[in-house]
Amino acid sequence: MGSGRRGRGFGSGSGRCRPVPPLGMALRSALSVRIVEGRDLPAKDITGSSDPYCIVKIDNEAIVRTATVWKTLSPFWGEEYEVHLQPTFHSVSIYVMDEDALSRDDVIGKVCITRAMLAEHPKGYSGWVSLSEVDPNEEVQGEIHLRVELLEGEGGRRLRCTVLEARDLAKKDRNGASDPFVRVRYNGKTQESTVVKKSCYPRWNESFEFELPEPAGEKLCVEVWDWDLVSKNDFLGKVVFSVQGLRAAGQEEGWFRLQPDRSKPREDGRRGSLGSLQLQVRLRDETVLPSHCYQPLVQLLCQEVKSGRQDGRVHLVTLLDETTTAECRQEVAVNLVKLFLGQGLVKEFLDLLFELELAKPCEPNTLFRSNSLASKSMESFLKVTGMQYLHAVLGPIITRVFEEKKYVELDPSKVEIKDVGCSGLHRVQTESEVMEQGRQHLQSYLRELLDTISKSAPTCPPVIRAAFRQLFQRVGERFPEHQHAKFVAVTSFLCLRFFSPAIMTPKLFHLRETHADARTSRTLLLLAKAIQMVGNMDPAAGRAKEAWLAPLQPALQHGATQMKAFITRLVGTEEEDGGKGRLRSPPAAVVKEGLLFVHKTRGKGPLLSCAAKKLHFCLTGEALSFAKSPGAERIGSIALANIRAAEKVEEKSFGSCHVMQVVYVDENGQQETAYLQCKCVNELNQWLSALRKVCGNNPQMLCAYHPGVFRGDKWTCCHQKDRTGLGCDRTRHGVTLQDWSDPLDPDAEAQRLFQHLHGLQQPLREKYWELVKMEDPQNSPQVCGEGAPVPPGLSQLFEVLQDLEGCHRLLSPSPPASPALLELQT
Repeated sequence: MGSGRRGRGFGSGSGRCRPVPPLGMALRSALSVRIVEGRDLPAKDITGSSDPYCIVKIDNEAIVRTATVWKTLSPFWGEEYEVHLQPTFHSVSIYVMDEDALSRDDVIGKVCITRAMLAEHPKGYSGWVSLSEVDPNEEVQGEIHLRVELLEGEGGRRLRCTVLEARDLAKKDRNGASDPFVRVRYNGKTQESTVVKKSCYPRWNESFEFELPEPAGEKLCVEVWDWDLVSKNDFLGKVVFSVQGLRAAGQEEGWFRLQPDRSKPREDGRRGSLGSLQLQVRLRDETVLPSHCYQPLVQLLCQEVKSGRQDGRVHLVTLLDETTTAECRQEVAVNLVKLFLGQGLVKEFLDLLFELELAKPCEPNTLFRSNSLASKSMESFLKVTGMQYLHAVLGPIITRVFEEKKYVELDPSKVEIKDVGCSGLHRVQTESEVMEQGRQHLQSYLRELLDTISKSAPTCPPVIRAAFRQLFQRVGERFPEHQHAKFVAVTSFLCLRFFSPAIMTPKLFHLRETHADARTSRTLLLLAKAIQMVGNMDPAAGRAKEAWLAPLQPALQHGATQMKAFITRLVGTEEEDGGKGRLRSPPAAVVKEGLLFVHKTRGKGPLLSCAAKKLHFCLTGEALSFAKSPGAERIGSIALANIRAAEKVEEKSFGSCHVMQVVYVDENGQQETAYLQCKCVNELNQWLSALRKVCGNNPQMLCAYHPGVFRGDKWTCCHQKDRTGLGCDRTRHGVTLQDWSDPLDPDAEAQRLFQHLHGLQQPLREKYWELVKMEDPQNSPQVCGEGAPVPPGLSQLFEVLQDLEGCHRLLSPSPPASPALLELQT
């Protein structure tokens, strides 16, 4: 695809392609990476500290960057990302960097986890991993296109290796490129190709021949190097082959991934002295079948929800709650919420969870405080449906706290007067004055936030209001003698599980791009604690635990009154659509927007004529439009149906990082490219991800593109002179970042629920008879383990799971063919 030659696929060691799934199926991988914290990092600054951040790379391509944690050797990030990508990736690497304002950032160390290592931990890897030193001989990337053939002649047999091209090589020179050449070794002899200057996508089309001994026991080694005039040549990677099986095929051709040089002994003396990272990494490979395959399972789950709770019946949702481990409950809750949102039954699903939870023995003051399926589902529901509402409510106050950087402290044991400074020219503030000033600041923030919340009832999404309304009613019916319980039930989710966590860690809820410093973080923590106490509707209880909160008592009491009035308004009005519980996403809804710098190119059209300036871009489900500023009249737009690719651009093309290209067809059918610069790697990948998602169904998306620009008379990446020629690198449409605002994908959710239920069949059976035995010991079997009969309430589910497993066996692609004759030696 990248060269138009007889390549056998991307990224596979043997050059052979992966099996093509049947029509309607999707093979994909989801990689979850949570970077928790670091410890014992080395000091990189003259102050004896560091400013660490992490870069996550997948096959050497930067995907996300964490925030920088300033002046620490034991940083806490707590950032989590999920990347959807093709199943052909090889490794994920986390680099720990030290940010420097005046010079290039220092590399502290890295952790590399291969795909094979992740496959050994199907439930994910979690723990501390020591950082290793970055070895230049292992920092390789890219692929090389080779053809190896056996020639028969009068002079005997000869081995010919044709080096066609390479792509995505590592950048070793300051100009953002390399000067690659190839060195081919066989049977003690070495031959070299010409040097291609300033390219990470070189084309050689050169052949090298060697006498083939009998037997052909030697290995063929193809090395790629970066040529340097003054210093030592840099290693770019190699491929080593066994040619014993070549006689049967006569010729073998394909793309081969470059491997590091591990022949040299590693210097392990510093291993362990670079500190370590606490990580949680999980790889989930999915084969998503056509929609009709999941219909029986979806219909069964929907019927369970519609039937509701019935006395004397063990409900499937109860069994699912009882048998799902704490580690999996959050994920299962998200899958169920998204599935029922797509089916228009999320209101009924949540109501069933509320009813089942309230049927258990419980106290009104501890309702929904555990991590049950009901609590996790409601928490996930708020994040899936309410993130825009959250940003509208919390955004202004979070911005104010970050910008003002006021010193707020109410705990006498933590007051540090030296951090506040002087109130005047000659007098230092006393401890009581500092605390009074902090109380006033905190009270001001709390008042503004509560006022915003109080006015937000009409803007709260109808589906959320409907869910809270039925929760309010259910709790009121269950505890008629405790009128405050129904208010606390709502605030236990809205305040304790939604507002409060977002206030404490705004970066994790996309309210800020950076983590708060120590002073701001303390202010946010106190504000979050205040909102929790308001949500508890009993501020005196919080004061009993932390007596130093007493000065805030009047404000908290007034806040509780405000919150109660807000909840009354929130649940008091039925929406016109009756709260049907389907999450609607209008075609014109904004997917992403922001300022981007437009680089000037030769092209024509309204966007390209506005080049070399910043414009405000807005991506919706219909088009990518642009204007001079937010809210200004639109200058022009690109229809999504006309977009052919959204990809990264080489740094050397414009001398700038974080540039993307949008390849599209204009009104005259002419292919044009817009080059747009983002401010950071995260914004770049967020834009690429958003564009790829909304254009995912375009039938004419390109399979290859040029990472460079056409300047002068050739492409800067591969030096081709044909401007309309096939690209030199493959497009990456399948690489996207998961976001709460992603469109619903019912087939993917059904597949994940199938996998979960399929692995729970025996626990479901045992738990069913255990619960039946508790209710009616006479009618339960003596054996509740493997020998127990299939429960009548689960027989239909097991049949559906068995049929779906059969669909996977029937439709899943067959395993790859036997190993290639040209065997790759790793």
